[in-house]
Amino acid sequence: MREAVVDAKVAVAEIQEAIARTEREVGLERQRLADAERRGRLAGEIQDQETVVVAERFAAKHRERLGVLERKLATQREELALAQRELDEMQTQLKRAARDRPAMEAQRSAQEAAAGTEPGLDLQDELLKSDMDRAAREATAARQLEELKKKMRKE
Repeated sequence: MREAVVDAKVAVAEIQEAIARTEREVGLERQRLADAERRGRLAGEIQDQETVVVAERFAAKHRERLGVLERKLATQREELALAQRELDEMQTQLKRAARDRPAMEAQRSAQEAAAGTEPGLDLQDELLKSDMDRAAREATAARQLEELKKKMRKE
């Protein structure tokens, strides 16, 4: 489970980096759009129709690209929120498991004492149960990680 939490933290960091890159791209594209619109206005002022037409064509391309980048940025932010919620949930589960472990062990020892068996008498059985529990937790974490990776690939 701890490895899954580490992997999820890495995924969140990667999404944050992708958002930062997209934000830079949005800024550049806005500047390019503003430049194309300014060039078109200046060409219009000196009545250079050919340059006005070219500037309008470039402005349209930049507007379209800006729209795509803004939608991409919104999607990345939603993806980050989802990944962060999943990470928070995994961390909560891990903390809960660590916190509850001593109580569960004490309860198990009390049950063994009440049953008249010595704690740790069937050590092999306990080790097997522990291994099975850990394997189940790791399988769950692996499934969650794979789902997160699939979602990130759709980007």
